[in-house]
Amino acid sequence: MKQKIKNCFAYASGSVYLQAFSLDYLHQGILLFAYSLLCFFTPFLIGEPQLAAGIAVNAFLILSALELQGWRLLPVIMLPSLGALSRGIVFGPFTPYLLLLVPFIWIGNALLVLSFKTILLKMKKGFGITLLAGSFIKSVFLFSSAFVLFSYSLLPSIFLSAMGAFQLATALAGGTIAYGIHKSGAARKLIGMAGF
Repeated sequence: MKQKIKNCFAYASGSVYLQAFSLDYLHQGILLFAYSLLCFFTPFLIGEPQLAAGIAVNAFLILSALELQGWRLLPVIMLPSLGALSRGIVFGPFTPYLLLLVPFIWIGNALLVLSFKTILLKMKKGFGITLLAGSFIKSVFLFSSAFVLFSYSLLPSIFLSAMGAFQLATALAGGTIAYGIHKSGAARKLIGMAGF
């Protein structure tokens, strides 16, 4: 059993260097900077409704999964929840509880990104199948984490819906938007317009 888990981890971790199209380090750096800013400031720029902010963040996560490699994924995975904490708007008076969930949110975001790296780019499955699988994995993980914390009276019940169906809906909607942006080649066009 341990060997199977180890083999699955090695298979998935090798996919973090795959890209939907080839970008050199300079272009990845430009996109990393842009996605990092967008991920951190989305809670400030969009604020309410929370649904819109969640959709935007998931779109950025999926786009970064398709375009960035290796460690460059980490800021995009981590900054959205730090932005939400800084802004203090996501759960209003419940925002301090979000601090408990931040590590789990990072893992959930990483699972979504890794799903796209592994299922779409490495296994060559379709975008729709990848989006369904990645969204499901992320939302089940986040709901399970929130449920365990709720069971130990560490979180109020409001987080159960916020970390379950809400996460699934925003990931699916964000993925649909990301698909349109990716198919349009917007990142490549933006880099080209910047003169790089």
